[in-house]
Amino acid sequence: MDVLTLSRIQFGATIAFHYLYPPLSIGLGLMLVLMEGAWLRTGNTLYHQMARFWTKVFALTFAIGVATGIVMEFEFGTNWATYSRFVGDVFGSALAAEGIFAFFLESGFLAVLLFGWDKVGRKVHFFSTCMVALGAHFSAVWIVVANSWMQTPAGYHIVGEGIHARAEITDFWQLVFNPSMLDRLFHTICGAWCAGSFLVVSVSAWYLLKGKHLEFARQSLKVGLTVALVSTLLQAITGHKSAQGLEINQPAKLAAFEALYETTSNAPLVLVGWPDEKNEKVIGVSAPGMLSFLTHNDFHTPVIGLNEFKPEDRPPVTPSFLFFHGMVGIGFALIAVAALGFLYFRKGTLPERRWLLWILVFSVLGPQLANQLGWFAAEVGRQPWIVYGLMRTPAGLSAVVKANVVLTSLILFTLIYSLLFAVFIYLLNDKIQHGPDDADLIPSGKLALPAKN
Repeated sequence: MDVLTLSRIQFGATIAFHYLYPPLSIGLGLMLVLMEGAWLRTGNTLYHQMARFWTKVFALTFAIGVATGIVMEFEFGTNWATYSRFVGDVFGSALAAEGIFAFFLESGFLAVLLFGWDKVGRKVHFFSTCMVALGAHFSAVWIVVANSWMQTPAGYHIVGEGIHARAEITDFWQLVFNPSMLDRLFHTICGAWCAGSFLVVSVSAWYLLKGKHLEFARQSLKVGLTVALVSTLLQAITGHKSAQGLEINQPAKLAAFEALYETTSNAPLVLVGWPDEKNEKVIGVSAPGMLSFLTHNDFHTPVIGLNEFKPEDRPPVTPSFLFFHGMVGIGFALIAVAALGFLYFRKGTLPERRWLLWILVFSVLGPQLANQLGWFAAEVGRQPWIVYGLMRTPAGLSAVVKANVVLTSLILFTLIYSLLFAVFIYLLNDKIQHGPDDADLIPSGKLALPAKN
């Protein structure tokens, strides 16, 4: 394979692996705030036990996430030096803000979260938990700002010409609030909340199936299913908003998502199908007019088709279509699972429905698959641009990097990341098998609830 293909595979693989962990950290951060906040509000020590157990899982995901994210920083300079030179002023500002406002905030309070349970007051500890969760969310903000600028650039001008051209910031807040940023940010955060809540749901359902830690499992399910249902519904709403933004900002991407070749009023929405690129149609089942309605709130406004663009400016249709529809399909399945689990939990009959508990156990895979497919759809649908409308992907490649070097590093990264994943699964399984500590039902030290006279 050529150096461009290998570099794209390498960067895509490292980001895909890294992206397993930040959504879990963000989602679990929210869960920790809710659990510890419930303990402080109610005095129920079961919430204290839950918060301490899930803090251990959070620490594991945070550690692996940091370790796997470092590599990408170097790849910008080694594999994509021309791109980095072009966007350094813009991209560097967002990444610097992520380090200052997010990573330092999160890591600064992490030690108190992990080791301060019996050493600081309970309000101080809860504040630290909130700051860690806020830092995780801030991290998502600045990463999405950087990536959204690549999708919909704003607040810049071009300085220089040819290979010496580069983008400079003219308005920092236009850069931050570029046209796609808010829709993509809310969609990303909702996906992270899904990942964290379904992990809690999965482990809790497993405990119920095995008859272990029953009170812990029931209370964790109560919190997990509530957040899962809310976040999946919000995910659908934010996804709809993102699709409407695509029609304005990246119409070729939206057309590729639906394999729509001709500009069409009453445009159909594909429910199930496969794109036939040769004959420029979709083989499957569609809902007439629904794409027009979803993007424009009426059935008559035309949706732009791929034939309005030059062939060299079109995204790859089949992978874009499959990634997008896979994400949407999993998203609606998660809504159904969360709603069903929440309904039977409210009725008090969930423990009796072992078939549903098994579904909840494996539901933890759903948000991870949907998040990965959503990222693939967003990035593949942007092609052939690395910065939409400004720089094509091949132009961003480093001039001196060799294919054999990229291949060697790709093989080594694959081996190392496989080892890290094995370590993560082993440690996560160890924590789940050990379960919550009964001693955490009796808070000690400064965090103990005050005695009543």
